[in-house]
Amino acid sequence: MKRPVVLYIAASLDGYIAREDGGVDWLNDVEGEGDNGYSDFYNTIDTILIGKKTYDQTFELADEFPYADKKCYVFSRSEQPPSPHVTFIHEDVAGFVHKLKDQDGAKIWIVGGAEVLDVLMKEKLVDEFIVTITPIVLGNGIPLFKGDNPEQKLMLKGSKSLGQFVELHYVVK
Repeated sequence: MKRPVVLYIAASLDGYIAREDGGVDWLNDVEGEGDNGYSDFYNTIDTILIGKKTYDQTFELADEFPYADKKCYVFSRSEQPPSPHVTFIHEDVAGFVHKLKDQDGAKIWIVGGAEVLDVLMKEKLVDEFIVTITPIVLGNGIPLFKGDNPEQKLMLKGSKSLGQFVELHYVVK
């Protein structure tokens, strides 16, 4: 059985994952519940996929790399100096993820960003969507989904309220 690729992300009610400048400060303005289910989810994965812009932004939000205990692949269009916590990938995103899905292991988490997600959406490589809706309408920003994605039928696996957040968990049929 192939390893599932999971999108686990927060979005505004109008479907944005960040402000135009990549800022996610608005997530901190909402009262949640504990860690909003993050630890439970994090314990189900062993591999992380992340784009270079999102990787760089991680260090603006945290003092140390938050995923050091997982296998982390960062997709970059240019050569990068070695890093102790990640492996930089310069090959085709979809082809690389196809190979990962065939390896033994736990779930694979798409941390972001929008460009990596878009490639995986267009190739139908996302198996689960866990989207936490935040009670804010941003009006503009970086959309969760870009246009021209293939239609995919989903099945609701579960939903839960986490303070003012609502988590929706779908699996691809």
